[in-house]
Order: sequence, then C-alpha cells, then structure tokens
Amino acid sequence: MASYNRLVRFIPKSTSTSTSASTSSDEPLIGEPCDPTLDVGLASYNSQPIHVSTFTGSSVLSPGQRTGEKVMVGRILSPLSEGEVGTIRCIGLNYINHAKEVGMDIPIVPTLFMKPATALADPYPAPTVIPKAFVGDQAADYEAEFVIVIGHHHHDPSNRKVCKDVSEENAMDYVAGYTAANDLSSRKRQFETSQWGFSKGFDGACPIGPAFIPKEAVGGMGDAVGKKGGLNLKEVTIRGARNGVVCQDSTLDDLIFSVPKIVAFLSQGTTLRPGTIILTGTPAGVGWSSTPKNLLQDGDEFSVYVSHGVGTLINKIQEEK
Repeated sequence: MASYNRLVRFIPKSTSTSTSASTSSDEPLIGEPCDPTLDVGLASYNSQPIHVSTFTGSSVLSPGQRTGEKVMVGRILSPLSEGEVGTIRCIGLNYINHAKEVGMDIPIVPTLFMKPATALADPYPAPTVIPKAFVGDQAADYEAEFVIVIGHHHHDPSNRKVCKDVSEENAMDYVAGYTAANDLSSRKRQFETSQWGFSKGFDGACPIGPAFIPKEAVGGMGDAVGKKGGLNLKEVTIRGARNGVVCQDSTLDDLIFSVPKIVAFLSQGTTLRPGTIILTGTPAGVGWSSTPKNLLQDGDEFSVYVSHGVGTLINKIQEEK
C-alpha cells in the first residue's frame, strides 16, 4: 500500500518556511497536499495557498520518505517529467458514447496513437499554446482523459520485472496510479491523414495533472480482472468544461477497453517502462462533434476534472503569434 493518498510535483515558493538546503526555488519537489479535500488545480488557479508535506524522492514513482517538512507551492508542475514519460501512448475511441457521437463502430481492439515526450506540458499557470502553424485552421479541440501511469512491478522491489507481454490478470501489478490529461488536437490536420500523431503531437499538446493518485486510492475494475479491493475504478468521474460550461461528463463504466485490458494489450511485444503514461480515450462531447462546433479559441479556459483526488487540470489557451 502507498504511504500517501496523492502526490504533486511542484516548484516551491522561494519564501518557503523550510530550512532545508534542498528546497531551492527552482528545483521541483514531490509531496502530498496537507489538506486531503483541496482541489490543487482549482487552488492554484485561484491563487489559494497550497501547503505540501514533502518527500525525500524526486519522482512520484519513487517518492521516498516523508521529510517532516511542509512547504508552500509556488507552481504546480506535471506529475511526471518529460524525461520520465518517454513516448506517450494514447487510446483512441474508447468510450461507447463517444464512438456513437462520431458515428464510428465500436472497436474490437484498442486503437493506439502516440505523442512525443515533447508534447508533455504543465497545468495552469503554464499556458497551453496552439502552434502558429495550426492557428489558421480554427480546428483546435479538447479531449478530457483519464491517464494510467505505469510503475515498477508491485511485488518485485528489485524492479527486475518489466511490463512486457503481461496478461490482463497481472496487468494491474504494473500500474502505479492515475492522473488527468487534455489530449489537444487539430481536427483539420487529424482528418487530412489516417495517422493522428502529427495533429495531436505538437509541443504542449499533452498537459497532465494536477495530482497523481496511487492505484490503491481507487481500487479495481469491479470485475474479476484487476480487482484489488477498495473503491471501484468504474466509479471514477471525468468531466471536461470549456469556459466553465461542462461539455464532457462520464464515469469510467463507459470505457470500451478497461485499464488492465489496455495495459496488457500495449505490452505485447513492447516494453512499457516505469513512467510511461497512457491516455485512455475521451468521453462524448468533443468540440468538433458538437452543434455548433465548440472549438478552442485564444483566451479560452478548458478544465479536466477527475475524481478521487486527482482534481482539476486547468488549461489557459493561447494562440501562438
């Protein structure tokens, strides 16, 4: 069991009360928010103080021990760094109602596309930039996503076991936890080709956060596969809102492919290193399929809320000049 309920990666305020030499104002720290009920994404957006109990480690994958110190957050970062996530995996068309809204058949096997590590981005206050190459398309869209984070094998402290060729029954042993993402897309570019990497892989196209929760904070899938006790993963809520108006609202019981099924499938013949993140698809309500279209414009705000402690990932949209 994890020794924490959730973790954030952040830059501390330079006026931190900590006396530790390791807490310089530009060095990312790992810690657990002191208030278990605080939505750190909303608190950051509203400039509310966020007090964090720090850990000795430098990664949510290996947070280490509690230091006994408390610091104030200066800026929330993505829970994992660009160097940790590597190539970002994304599952397309994985919610039943989203498949219906875009008029596509329910897939029989998961559809995989990838984003480069350079697509990774921080939550607000970092801007979410639509590149100047795509601005003229007026086709920037949002996708609220629940994110799987791969970790070290649950029963192998020496970390020799890698996530490769794993079964659905054992897949959850390699899941560290979860966070949220916005799978930003340029729909015009997406539908020009049969492959989606270019239209969804630009710099900053994958903001994640604000918090990382261990898998124990949620529990299993509510069936024989991946059931680990605790709360039911199918009860996790995900919501997307543009400028405060909710446009996506679902629970994970609408997933076509479950978390263990996705992990097992992607691991066939392929090593999923610790730190790998997997975006699991988006619920119904994307902007391109709405009538009228509900696309992202300069100055817009899009938020992704995931329950059970992840909180609200807020993106302030900025068109590159």
